[in-house]
Amino acid sequence: MKYRTLGSTNLLVSEIGFGTLGISGLGYGSTDDDESIRTLHKALDIGINLIDTADSYGNGHSEELIGRVLKERGDKDTIIATKFGWDFYRHDGIRCNLKRDYIYFALDKSLKRLGRDWIDIYQVHNSKPDLIIKNKVYETLDELKEQGKIRFCGVSASHIDDGIEAITSGKPDVIQVRYNLLDQNAEKTIFPLALQKKTGIIVREPLACGFLTGKYDSRSIFPKSDHRRGWNRNFLEDTERKVKKLKFLKSPEKTLTQAALSFILSYKGVSSVIPGSKTVKQLCENVGASSVKLNSFELEEIRSLYTNNFQ
Repeated sequence: MKYRTLGSTNLLVSEIGFGTLGISGLGYGSTDDDESIRTLHKALDIGINLIDTADSYGNGHSEELIGRVLKERGDKDTIIATKFGWDFYRHDGIRCNLKRDYIYFALDKSLKRLGRDWIDIYQVHNSKPDLIIKNKVYETLDELKEQGKIRFCGVSASHIDDGIEAITSGKPDVIQVRYNLLDQNAEKTIFPLALQKKTGIIVREPLACGFLTGKYDSRSIFPKSDHRRGWNRNFLEDTERKVKKLKFLKSPEKTLTQAALSFILSYKGVSSVIPGSKTVKQLCENVGASSVKLNSFELEEIRSLYTNNFQ
């Protein structure tokens, strides 16, 4: 495993982290908790030291699984990045809640589930910049830093403009953004600004919700509990078309998954990429990307395809 400095923080993070939405049972179909536990243990065994989660992933289930593994290992060193902002504790449905009292409440709940005294990176979860400012979220996060309850703060940005506004404010230590072979917008917009401001970059959705594994196409059937079931046919067919153009990256030395992750890591400003792993097998394939390096021809072809909309 290779490690990179996370922006201007003093954190040295594994370049491949562990995204935990999938193991929460939310969004990607059913899960097996025993396999999730094994996969988390394996991740830590092979050197992953950054686990990304959110309190709303499975209404706390993801954090509970992580907390169980950390307790079993007596682990106080793994870097935990979790998120807040979506209040699932209400009986009338989940809603955005960035009020100071709620942030304190949500943090306390996350700490208990994780079995930790502090959170390494506490991230605003896909919330609009105007609501962050209106609710004085950064001021609350500064208070929590002073109290030793969080070490650093971040913003998980839903849209490019949200990420730009967050970085420009100079407040977050870390920005989390979507970036992959099919969606390279962040490279020209967010990444240069983050480098200028020394904001750490964590990349999510590196495999485009699984389509860059090459395992799915427009005919794939997803279970009702999988958010991809709601994608329309035109989108699926267009995604399949683009992925087919990228299959030249697959070789005896690397899978398409590993090529997709290696592409992201080729950008020097990226500190860590956080693919999800529901099984040990998926995890090992993801981690194998650390040993893969794309050549100049492959990188040029990738960018040419993207510029020309994969025509």
